[in-house]
Amino acid sequence: MARIIGALASSHIPSLGTALSAGRQQEPCCKPFFDGCLPVLRWLEEEQPDVAVVLYNDHGLNFFLDNLPTFAVGAATEYGCLDEGWGKPALPPFNGYPELSWHLIDSLVEQEFDIAMCQQLAVDHAFINPLRLFWPGENPPAIRTVPVAINTVQFPLPRPARCYALGKAIGKAVADWPTDEKVVVIGSGGLSHQLDGERAGLINKAFDEMCMEALLHDPAKLARLSSRDLLREAGAQGAELIMWLAARGALHGTVSKIHSSYHIPIANTSAGLLALANR
Repeated sequence: MARIIGALASSHIPSLGTALSAGRQQEPCCKPFFDGCLPVLRWLEEEQPDVAVVLYNDHGLNFFLDNLPTFAVGAATEYGCLDEGWGKPALPPFNGYPELSWHLIDSLVEQEFDIAMCQQLAVDHAFINPLRLFWPGENPPAIRTVPVAINTVQFPLPRPARCYALGKAIGKAVADWPTDEKVVVIGSGGLSHQLDGERAGLINKAFDEMCMEALLHDPAKLARLSSRDLLREAGAQGAELIMWLAARGALHGTVSKIHSSYHIPIANTSAGLLALANR
């Protein structure tokens, strides 16, 4: 069977992609975050995973308020980039894995998750930036991908407990996949940030650090939060924490920390990174 070797969770701030494209990783505002990735890159080089299941939120590239699924799974052979409003990225398509995608869809429906099945899907910075961050110098990364989009835009949002359960269901589906492939699950987004309104610029360092610690030792604590709790503590866009929680739910073995880092400020938001091994 396939096995999940770990989970990687990272902020996906658009400016991180800009820094990667411009070679500005060592500028003062970015250097602490990119330096914090180096232990994770060494782990990936050692482990050489075959597949990445990427849990992320679409920012209106595919879905808008008139047609917005709670959970959507990509089942295409490749995923291209489109213009999000500041020009189309000069990046080739990312590699899909439709066979595993359909297995995942079948398994999730069997486990009573209602899934939007996307045989065509464009990807934005939430999907792109973590892959570029963890596989630098590869354009595109050779790793095959399965995108799983989770709604964080239009209320009602899926509850943290439901996203944690989704992660568990993904873990079961991967374990039932009849190959010896190594899979890494990526949770993309967060941590605390709010981009508009009276609390624009909100960063809650204490809450962010609590979440990173709980993801390692007590993820059920975060699963007990409500969407309103996330809104209050982490800001309007802080709901992206549910991607981290879903990625943690996919780990069914003995979980240990590979590395973590936390840096503020980058582009009016906190930037966190957490890498967990699954033994």
